[in-house]
Amino acid sequence: RQHGFKVSMSGKGNCYDNAAVETFFKTIKAELIWRRSWPTRRDAEMAIFQYINGFYNPRRRHSALDWKSPVAFERKVA
Repeated sequence: RQHGFKVSMSGKGNCYDNAAVETFFKTIKAELIWRRSWPTRRDAEMAIFQYINGFYNPRRRHSALDWKSPVAFERKVA
């Protein structure tokens, strides 16, 4: 409240609560995780970090962001 944030929670069974996050997890699994095996947890962690920071946020365009990448969208609204 101090910073003006509003809690985003709706009623039980509302399938739209976390649709964006569920879409992200499905995307990262389909585009990265399921495409290869990971010898160690650390290898998987590093690949996930690189995917998010090297591809998903700076380059991957999203329909929910008017076909901009998350980084481009944030730049525009900041």
